[in-house]
Amino acid sequence: MQQVPAWYRWQAGKRFKTTGTAPKNENKRLHLGMQKNSIKAVLFDMDGVLVDSEVFICRAGIEMFKEKGYQVAPEDFLPFTGMGENRYLGGVAEKHNIPFDIERDKARTYAIYAELVSGKLDPLDGVHDFIAKCRKRGLKLAVASSADPVKVNINLAEIGLTRSLFHAIVTGLDITHKKPAPDIFLKAAELVGVPPEHCLVVEDAISGVAAGRAAGARVLALTTAFSPEELSGAHWITGTLATAGEEVLEW
Repeated sequence: MQQVPAWYRWQAGKRFKTTGTAPKNENKRLHLGMQKNSIKAVLFDMDGVLVDSEVFICRAGIEMFKEKGYQVAPEDFLPFTGMGENRYLGGVAEKHNIPFDIERDKARTYAIYAELVSGKLDPLDGVHDFIAKCRKRGLKLAVASSADPVKVNINLAEIGLTRSLFHAIVTGLDITHKKPAPDIFLKAAELVGVPPEHCLVVEDAISGVAAGRAAGARVLALTTAFSPEELSGAHWITGTLATAGEEVLEW
């Protein structure tokens, strides 16, 4: 009998909550018709997957708008989570009819962000162990984040992940159509040389789950920012990478 953590999985449009022990034939059902070990690459979103920096980028955005003379609230940013800073900041500006210079205001936000996170970011639970498991299996690894390179570089450095750990890093500046469009994951799959259907996308945002599914990949969603119900488009849902069992790498 195999111990599995409490998590949700979706099959044929139905939700199942799995707890306790799994019967010996459980793995066959979990593969969803795919051959065992068909996952050859893992494509990680960054915010909410590798690191929880949303509160800091939100505070930086609020401070940037405050410097411009406007008051905005944390909840204003939530609908634009996972879409990259152009939309994350621009969407709030649109909502409040605030004049917005993408390059200037984004640069100022990142400058504030860098000050806020210095020495304060930690990897989310299970990140280093999960990456080590992937590398032991010989899987290709990529970061696929809608954020700009400056934010990706800051975050990876702060949580002790070197760029050399990943076979590819794709940022919001590398693609035209942001999540929920599949472009960023298609690009990451291309760069690591693995067809999307053999990739596992790890996401925490509704738009990211939609992007992973649209790319044709399998999707593991983490409930860092949204509820299981809101992330119901994912194949697997769990709290963090620490509670993602071996099964997610064996579809």
